[in-house]
Amino acid sequence: MTQTSESVTWLTQEAYNKLKDELEYLTGPARTEIAAKIAAAREEGDLRENGGYHAAKEEQGKQELRVRQLTQLLENAKVGEAPAADGAVAPGMVVTIAFDGDEDDTLTFLLASREYASADVETYSPQSPLGSGVMGHKVGDDAEYELPNGKKASVKILKAEPYNG
Repeated sequence: MTQTSESVTWLTQEAYNKLKDELEYLTGPARTEIAAKIAAAREEGDLRENGGYHAAKEEQGKQELRVRQLTQLLENAKVGEAPAADGAVAPGMVVTIAFDGDEDDTLTFLLASREYASADVETYSPQSPLGSGVMGHKVGDDAEYELPNGKKASVKILKAEPYNG
């Protein structure tokens, strides 16, 4: 991947199509459904004590937030290009690290956005402390990242391979 901007999200064509389909549903049929629920609840009378109305409005708010998230994600998505298998850590790579150089204490994860999360491998965002700490490093490098308590932790990159899932 040539772009390393934090706003770029690497997606396979399949993942991109799935998210685009979700966005089309949310901006079409789902908006119509929620508008109908709100209209029906309005007809019940006093809106201050109308649980159905408030629930529908809350659902609408969540739906519109998801529309904004998907729109931004898809606008900044890079589709169909797997990262190079050159040993450098980049989004779309499955990375194995050793904590504090201890090769018995390892973690293997996919460096990708949460929309790309998979059941077969744990996923860390490139914007997460660990993700941003290992980004750009190569196999054999030591990398450092900040823990929630403000202290630094050190890891060694053992493997970095393109995700094939």
